[in-house]
Amino acid sequence: MNKIMNKRKFVLIDKLTLLIIALLVVISGLGFTTQPVEANSTSSGYIPTFSILSVVTDETVTIMTYNFPANDVYDVLMGPMGTRAINGIWVASQSSGNGGTFTATYDIPDALKGSYQIAIRLQSSTGSGYYAYNWFYNNTSVPVPPGTGPGYGYGGYPTFSILSVARDQNVTIQTYNLPPNDSFVVTMGLMGTRGVNGYVVATTESGAGGSQQFTYNIPAQLYGQYQISIRLESPTSGYYAYNWFYNNTTGAGGPVPPVAPPAVVYPTFSITSVTRDASVSVKTYNFPANDTYNVYMGPMGTRGNGGILVDTINSGAGGSFPATFSIPAALFGSYQISIRMQSPYTGYYAYNWFYNNTTPY
Repeated sequence: MNKIMNKRKFVLIDKLTLLIIALLVVISGLGFTTQPVEANSTSSGYIPTFSILSVVTDETVTIMTYNFPANDVYDVLMGPMGTRAINGIWVASQSSGNGGTFTATYDIPDALKGSYQIAIRLQSSTGSGYYAYNWFYNNTSVPVPPGTGPGYGYGGYPTFSILSVARDQNVTIQTYNLPPNDSFVVTMGLMGTRGVNGYVVATTESGAGGSQQFTYNIPAQLYGQYQISIRLESPTSGYYAYNWFYNNTTGAGGPVPPVAPPAVVYPTFSITSVTRDASVSVKTYNFPANDTYNVYMGPMGTRGNGGILVDTINSGAGGSFPATFSIPAALFGSYQISIRMQSPYTGYYAYNWFYNNTTPY
C-alpha cells in the first residue's frame, strides 16, 4: 500500500514539475523578460573597438583591436562603405583568445576589389552580442608608427555636449573622448539632419584628444532658426559625433562649467501582445529621441536581419512608448517570429522575438 501511495505522489509531483517548466517556457517567450539586445556593450562593460593599421590595395587589411572580450569568436565581414558591413561578405573567423588588444590581417574579397572605401565588421558568432566596425580606404598604406596617426590606441567613440549659445552668433561645446591627432570637419544644419551635409563652419584639430572646449560661429544661412544641428566628423578616421542646440542666448555671465558626458545607453523593447497572423504590439525602453527606425520581421533565429520591412517609425521624444506592427503574410503560420527595429541613420537597433499566438501579455 505504501509503495502504491508513494508512486502516486511521485506521479503527481512529476506532473506538477512539468507544468511549472511549461509555464516558464511560455512566460519567457511571451515577452515578460526582454531578449538580449544586440549592442556593443553588455553588463560587463566591454565596448570592443578596432583601428586600421595598414592596407594593401585589393589584397589585405590589417587591424588592431582594443578591449575585446576574451574567449569569443567573431565573424569578419566586409561590405560597401556606409553599410557598417552589416550582412557583408564573410572573410574569416577570428578567435579573440585572451581578448584585449591583438592584431590580425584579412583578405579583401574579390567582390570588393576596386572599391574606394570598404566597411569592415567583427561580429560575435557565439551569441554574445559583441561587435565592432570600422572602414578603410582601399589604398596601399604602411603601418602607423606607435603613438601617431588618427585615433591610434583609441577606444570607444567621441561625444560632445553644448555649453553655451549666443543667438545667431556662436555655440560653445565640450568634447569627451575625442580621438587624438585627428582632424574634424564641423558642420551645422537644420534640426533633424544631425548636421549631415550641413554648412561647413570650421575644421578642428583634435590634438591630444579627450575633453576640450571649442567655439564655432553659426552660419548666416541658419540665423533665426529655432533649433540647429551640429556635427563633428573626421574625413580620415571616420569618427563622428553630433548634437543640437536651441538658437537662444544662454550661459551669460561667464563660461558654463563642464558637465559629465551622458551615460552610454542602448534601446530595448518588450512584447506586450500578439494577434496570430495579424499584429504584434511592443513597448520600447531607452530609445533615443528624434530618430527613425525601420521595423523588420523574419524567421526565428535571424534577429530580424535581412527581414521583411513592415513599418518605419519616428521615436519622437524617445524613451518608452507603445507601437503595433502588422505581421507580414510571408510569415503567416510561423511558430516564432523575430522582430527588429533599426535606425538607418544612427545605427541604434534592438531586437526581440515572439510566439505567433494570440496572447494578451
